[in-house]
Amino acid sequence: MATGILGTFTLGATTATTVYAVPNTTYSIVNVSFTNTGTTSATIRLYIGTSLGTAGSPTGTLVASEAIEYGTLVPANGTFERTGLVLSSTSTAKYIVAYASTANVNVNVYGIETSTT
Repeated sequence: MATGILGTFTLGATTATTVYAVPNTTYSIVNVSFTNTGTTSATIRLYIGTSLGTAGSPTGTLVASEAIEYGTLVPANGTFERTGLVLSSTSTAKYIVAYASTANVNVNVYGIETSTT
């Protein structure tokens, strides 16, 4: 099972992107970090979804109830991090989906994957 960086992307402006998908028969404990390398503030969203596409792909319809951050402001040259997120794929696959209002926002998912079998 993987450890360390599990997914990393530079987000396009106003495009939700699947950053990480939990592998089958696995659970993951992850941290998600947003870094705004731009010169203006960015508004971010973070979702833990159940059917939102493969890593690196634009997503389907985002469901508001799957948002764990919505409208969070990250200042220019600033960072925001959520830690200790536990995700499982035992019944329904889980995906980390990120969104930013502006370009120049990088998102990294890092942690550990552990087999459930």
